Amino acid sequence: MKSFSLLAWLSLSLVAGAWTEHFTFEEISGPPGVDPQVGAMETLADGRIAVAFHRGDVMIYDPAAKTWSPFASGLQEPLGMLADKDGSLLVMQRAELTRLRDTNNDGSADEYETVFDDFGMSGNYHEFAYGPARDAQGNLYIVLGVASNGAPMAKEIRGEFSKIGKVDFVGMTTRETWGKNRGAAGRMYARVKWRGWVLKLSPDGKAMEPFASGFRSPNGIGFDAAGRLLITDNQGDWRPTSPLYDVKKGGFYGHPASLVWTPGWDGKDPLSIPVPQLDKMQTPAIGYFPQGELANSPTWPVVIPSGSFPANWTKQTLIGEMNQKNLVRVLEDKVDGTLQTALVPVFNGSPLGMGSNRLAFGKDGSLFVGKTQLSWAGGKGITRIKWNGKAFLSLDQIKAQKEGFALRFSQPLDPASLKTLAVSRHTYDYHQAYGAPKKDLTPLEVKNAKLSADGLTLTFEIGALKENYLHLIDMTGLLGKGGGKVLGNKAWYQVVKAPK
Repeated sequence: MKSFSLLAWLSLSLVAGAWTEHFTFEEISGPPGVDPQVGAMETLADGRIAVAFHRGDVMIYDPAAKTWSPFASGLQEPLGMLADKDGSLLVMQRAELTRLRDTNNDGSADEYETVFDDFGMSGNYHEFAYGPARDAQGNLYIVLGVASNGAPMAKEIRGEFSKIGKVDFVGMTTRETWGKNRGAAGRMYARVKWRGWVLKLSPDGKAMEPFASGFRSPNGIGFDAAGRLLITDNQGDWRPTSPLYDVKKGGFYGHPASLVWTPGWDGKDPLSIPVPQLDKMQTPAIGYFPQGELANSPTWPVVIPSGSFPANWTKQTLIGEMNQKNLVRVLEDKVDGTLQTALVPVFNGSPLGMGSNRLAFGKDGSLFVGKTQLSWAGGKGITRIKWNGKAFLSLDQIKAQKEGFALRFSQPLDPASLKTLAVSRHTYDYHQAYGAPKKDLTPLEVKNAKLSADGLTLTFEIGALKENYLHLIDMTGLLGKGGGKVLGNKAWYQVVKAPK
């Protein structure tokens, strides 16, 4: 046992040393007297960073002077923020999307405008609200989490209330006493309007369109470089492990609670719909974060800007993660027009630590990582990460092939190390239970591994790819020609559509 611990410590030290050879990790001192848990971050036009903290304070950080100044206070659990062209801030708090304005130019907001609040609230602690994200036309998107049967609702309900689904009120006189494991509405429920939905808002927030349904606790929403709306969700009921979605209008994304608010819904209890039918209704995830390995609670997606990280990473998506000590990089692929992804750890084993809830790139290319924990595992404060410009070995592109994969690296590989490549695959059951173990976990024989003439592209065969399976490509033993290891040495590729 002692020797294993020593080996694990040495392995971690080697990985940390590799990351710290190429990146600096700076802990930012937070504003005195403010709860250091971060709920939202945004880079302003002048290079300062706006940060919304969990207890409702919005503060502005000046990276050059390393000083904080107050901008707003009294917000309720802000979990997303965008800067507008007029200098105002759009902040998604629990009860509404709010615009904060500094009308007298004294450095702090003196106007708090309700932009949109036409959604239900039951008072349940788990009814988080996330966003906004903005598309190329200026429209705004927010996404609402569903409630948990682990806590009651409030006495006063905002908006329309749904009675769909059997609820056991025996011995109770009011709805607010509905507690854990009461009734049959499901572990997570949507008793009030638009819970579990993405809502599309006009730029001014005055027009709303129900956009997509089927979400549970989607603590990440943003557009990628190609203009696709990406949303992360968290493992739980109807979630075998945490998924990544490419969200389209009218799509259903797997958690049935929200279906009761579908316009024209026939009154049927979603839990009465057979699981195979629900499965056929849902739009598949484009990627999965294997629980306990890559991510337990994936968070905010951001686009990597030019000049911040290595050039081959530019315009790729980076995602936060609360409960593992890494971020996640998204490598996209298309098969006959179908988007699917490989998810790769970033900064695993580095000084980053846990709790990475919100990400924002500064004007100088450095990455600001805001952390939170609430009552879960996580962290606090802000870490600033900056690349020093020194090149390193990383997986930068991946392409599914009929019998295997083609991997493109940033530096030539050592051919002698190809024999260390290991691949396995598994799938998950879609069901009402909380999470799911790996199903049909199968090690695969790697055949015909070979390098391109420049040593940058590795192709190999594993047999025909299987749809709806997550393929783990373990590159731990691969080496560059100069002896360096791959930073971000595993990739989990979800095959939505197999090449023919």
